[in-house]
Amino acid sequence: MNIFPNKLLSWLFYVQHQFEEVYWERDPEWDYRISAISGSSFLKLPAVLQWFTGNIGFHHVHHLSSRIPNYLLAKCHYENDIFKDVKPIILFSTFRSLTLGLWDEANHQMISFRRISVST
Repeated sequence: MNIFPNKLLSWLFYVQHQFEEVYWERDPEWDYRISAISGSSFLKLPAVLQWFTGNIGFHHVHHLSSRIPNYLLAKCHYENDIFKDVKPIILFSTFRSLTLGLWDEANHQMISFRRISVST
């Protein structure tokens, strides 16, 4: 049994929702548009991986409107000014995201378990 596809999907899902500059907010401050665009990542993948993953790196576009087909996600991102300030995450930096597992409410940022154990 090959577990590689499952690990790849888990990694993709994780880094698209937990990264250094992610937006998380509670009610009533929560905003749909901000959450869609800043609460999910723009994972800039090499062209081959972008194709194999069905453009899922444009996850912020998908969260804003899940009805956009995967083959139009990139076009939508590049043709709409609402996405012009979205900072991409590159493949190499996703490894840093894997260490982030806790939300720091006071500082509004993701932190590692190691960081919390040092400060307590």
